[in-house]
Amino acid sequence: MMRRVWIDTDMGFDDAVAIAMVADAPDVAIAGLSLVAGNAPLDRVAQNARDAAAFFGWGMPIHPGRDRPLLGDLVTAAYALGDGAMPTVGHALPEADTPLSEEPALPALVRYLEEGGSEILALGPLTNIAALVIARSDLAARIRLVWMGGSAGPGNHSAVAEFNAAVDPEAIQAVIDAGVRIAMVGLDACRPVTVSVADADTLRAIGGDRAAVLADLLQGYASIGQAGVPHPLYDPVAAAAWIDPATVGFRPARLDAELSGRLTRGMTVVEWRVPRKAAPNADIATVPDAERIRAMALGALERAAQPKVQP
Repeated sequence: MMRRVWIDTDMGFDDAVAIAMVADAPDVAIAGLSLVAGNAPLDRVAQNARDAAAFFGWGMPIHPGRDRPLLGDLVTAAYALGDGAMPTVGHALPEADTPLSEEPALPALVRYLEEGGSEILALGPLTNIAALVIARSDLAARIRLVWMGGSAGPGNHSAVAEFNAAVDPEAIQAVIDAGVRIAMVGLDACRPVTVSVADADTLRAIGGDRAAVLADLLQGYASIGQAGVPHPLYDPVAAAAWIDPATVGFRPARLDAELSGRLTRGMTVVEWRVPRKAAPNADIATVPDAERIRAMALGALERAAQPKVQP
């Protein structure tokens, strides 16, 4: 039976890998992509999506979404990823003019749900999903949401806040308050799943222009942070959890977003002591099958790196 999923993304390199994993999965159809500002401003996210769709050969409609959080100014990941959100040691995705849909993300998501869709894989801030449940609270009960974001422990944007959560904590709380049960794939589950420069070298050894592009992007991504230390994959872990729930363990918990703390804004507060202290409203990823998820992600890149056969 064909599974349908909608993917919401702030398209960086790990988003592209995650989407490639889903696109390669058997008996899966990606109903559409919605774009949200996060890793970069929306115009850059949109160009990244155009470029990735052309390079990987995706045909799903791409819908522009929210260009700022529900409240306040946009904070991007330029401090870690650069202005383009796809760091590279050389080649970049070729610039493409893949058309975006004229239908904005909100009505497209509404139509997806009204036509029987339910599965959403969110890879960035939850702004588009919050806008959806605010506009159409009657559709919230239909949503089955897997989200890469948050942390039950230390953050990466701040001491306690993960980046996607920190960009728009009000959106997280709006989604929770609407009654959507989030399957949260946070930093805790992502950090054991890493890639290194050696993985880029393996990809480069395939040979050809496509392999060179992906290897340079993978090396750029793997080189974020401390030199010589493998870098966690983030969005591909959430993609793996959606494709095959056996790849990631989950535990029920109470989830809320911290909205006002001077030092803790954007923290995802996880109360594990359910149901004794609180009613569970989310499922939190705990232990990943790191080697299997690595194989899924690197396999998607290896397939994409193969030279295109000329007709």
